[in-house]
Amino acid sequence: MLRILVERLRQGRRTLAFPPTSSPLPERFRGRPVLEAAKCVDGCRACADACPTQAIILGGVGAGLDERLALDLGRCLFCTDCVDACPTGAIAYSAEYRVAASQRDDLVLRGTSQKLAQAMHTRLRRVLGRSLRLRQVSAGGCNACESEVNVLNTVVFDLGRFGIEFVASPRHADGLLITGPVTENMRLALEKAYDAVPEPRLVIAVGACAISGGPYAGHPEVHDGVAGIPVDLYVPGCPPHPLSILDGLLRLLGKIEATA
Repeated sequence: MLRILVERLRQGRRTLAFPPTSSPLPERFRGRPVLEAAKCVDGCRACADACPTQAIILGGVGAGLDERLALDLGRCLFCTDCVDACPTGAIAYSAEYRVAASQRDDLVLRGTSQKLAQAMHTRLRRVLGRSLRLRQVSAGGCNACESEVNVLNTVVFDLGRFGIEFVASPRHADGLLITGPVTENMRLALEKAYDAVPEPRLVIAVGACAISGGPYAGHPEVHDGVAGIPVDLYVPGCPPHPLSILDGLLRLLGKIEATA
């Protein structure tokens, strides 16, 4: 017991300050993409052809500079296929972990800026803003997003200090946090879980699979993410970093200003 206490003192404080005062992310981290449409060559489709999920959106002939190149973060797997294929370096990854959005359209990225998640409206914030209980539903996920969500409960991120906790039953929850592409086998279970959450309720889609179906989009046994259920927060990534998920949750609760 004494050895445990000594080791705990040696390790010191392990909980990460949030928002972090300095970036805790490694150099290899791939954050929000940066697009430089001015570098695009007319007629070039190298990045779009290389993208495995059709996340790259190219403007047609005569398109303006802002419309020449766009990227749908909701489909993006944050792989490097487009970066490797682009002959002019028009696409690169930054170290920006803030990528969550309130509207699906806000995930379509042009240039370097993005409209980040907004706080829920005042009435909901009065009810849910001080404490939030979430039921996590893995709707056919590969366990990558699920693992990142679980990390939020560790001493490093300490999700509970913000008044956010995961519960075992949707009947005890204020909302659902959904991962996975919503397979046919999980469709009814997800609908039942949603119906069991008392109103007012929130829905949070975490990861490319939950937002668009990810690499499984178009498969006959997959429903291409959360469909038919209104979503209040989108956190893109494959999988998203715990910092991205935490940032989105706190923005939704109005605990972080909605600045890019």
